[in-house]
Amino acid sequence: MKFVYSPEHDRHHPKTYIKAGSFHEPQEVPGRAEALHAGLTETGHEVVEAKDFGPGPRAAIHTPEYLYFLETIAARWKAAGMDNEEVLPNIHPGRHMTSYPSGIIGEVGYYTTDLSAPIGPDTWAACVASSNVALTAADIVLDDMSAKAVAYGLCRPPGHHAYQDQAGGFCFLNNVAIAAQHALEKVQRVAILDVDVHHGNGTQGIFYNRSDVFTISLHCDPTDYYPFFSGYAHERGEGQGEGYNLNVPVPPGTGDDDYLPYLEKAKIALTSYAPDVLFVALGLDAFEGDPLDGLKITTPGFGRIAASIAALNIPTVLIQEGGYNRDYLGANISSFLKGFTD
Repeated sequence: MKFVYSPEHDRHHPKTYIKAGSFHEPQEVPGRAEALHAGLTETGHEVVEAKDFGPGPRAAIHTPEYLYFLETIAARWKAAGMDNEEVLPNIHPGRHMTSYPSGIIGEVGYYTTDLSAPIGPDTWAACVASSNVALTAADIVLDDMSAKAVAYGLCRPPGHHAYQDQAGGFCFLNNVAIAAQHALEKVQRVAILDVDVHHGNGTQGIFYNRSDVFTISLHCDPTDYYPFFSGYAHERGEGQGEGYNLNVPVPPGTGDDDYLPYLEKAKIALTSYAPDVLFVALGLDAFEGDPLDGLKITTPGFGRIAASIAALNIPTVLIQEGGYNRDYLGANISSFLKGFTD
């Protein structure tokens, strides 16, 4: 299988991670991509260099103001004399705060959903490279379009928590949304199947009012799990998008055998929608040893999940999302891709 990679990912190296009110060692670090890359090259997959698609695909998903924020905020933060080298908010607009801020601190809070997406001096460059990885993987599949066409984008930073105008959950640009929108230039119907342990809230938000992209997310029940405020079964889309968003919450601690029936529910919906191209937002953080501790999928279990998705016989683009146990990332991605191609 061809996999797309860019060494530019390592320009984003977060130093700060706040979870449940406490400082923790950052999980979304360059070592993640290095572990995935090692696992892929050791098992003989072909590496492809990412192409530069320019600003157009990003602008087709994200607002101009938000893109300006991401590209310039690190330099403006430093010029404003802020003590912390990373851009972090200390306030977010609540439900009753509706004015657009004119100051830099308010601006940072406005464009971020939480404290897990610190922006460093080179974060923007890494994010642009990550989105280009997704677009390159999409083009590999779009140039083939056979039922067995598949490519994998080793995207870092990940993207599925990023909205049109907000960063959060380690995510800045929504890679899978950008690639899916790009695909609509060549096909009519696109589906996104998100199997990350966390709900793809940003992806859902971007396409919630649309019927040309069917969004499905299987994830750990968000009742007491990130992102907490979205990912529930009653969220079905709105307006023209009503019925084109499917959430399948999975009970915490679910393992391989019990997970697969939830996946079957998603596959039935996908078959009914009959997409021309399927994008899989591939999180490996459902792993039983992942530090974010939601589900209990084993290394062989990822292969079983992949085989089940591959049986749909739809041209498929695999876009990397989460996965934070670096000791097992190589084995888990190898298991998934072997299950898909076998």
